[in-house]
Amino acid sequence: MVYQFIQEQQLQTDLQTAWSFFSSPKNLATITPDKMAFEIVGDDPQPMYAGQIIQYKVKPVFNIPMRWLTEITQVQEPYFFIDEQRKGPYKLWHHQHFFTENKEGVLMKDIVTYEPPLGILGQLANKYMIKKQLQEIFNYREKFLNNYFNN
Repeated sequence: MVYQFIQEQQLQTDLQTAWSFFSSPKNLATITPDKMAFEIVGDDPQPMYAGQIIQYKVKPVFNIPMRWLTEITQVQEPYFFIDEQRKGPYKLWHHQHFFTENKEGVLMKDIVTYEPPLGILGQLANKYMIKKQLQEIFNYREKFLNNYFNN
């Protein structure tokens, strides 16, 4: 079963500043909870471009390390980019990032479409763990970004 998670956040900044922050793979660790031990593997990634492969280690569940490989599949600077999992814990992971300038600054919108592995077991894991964990990750990001952009 495929699920979708959507979150919006208003940032008090300009479009180019928001883009510069979010299009840098180096900032992924900054907006990920410390308990997940997020770490980019390999060379320091360049600014984002379509076709870019980013490999990282993360501990999403029970402190068990896991490698995750994503590809930046689409980029339209400074308005949106899409990353998709190529190897990792999900059967499907498609994350759209949108940035829309408005009177208050920039409205950021994340749309995550995902499918856990393992059929019915994955559905149960989503109900009791995955959905909650995604919400926790995005709550952490929201708090961090409020402090970073809105103070």
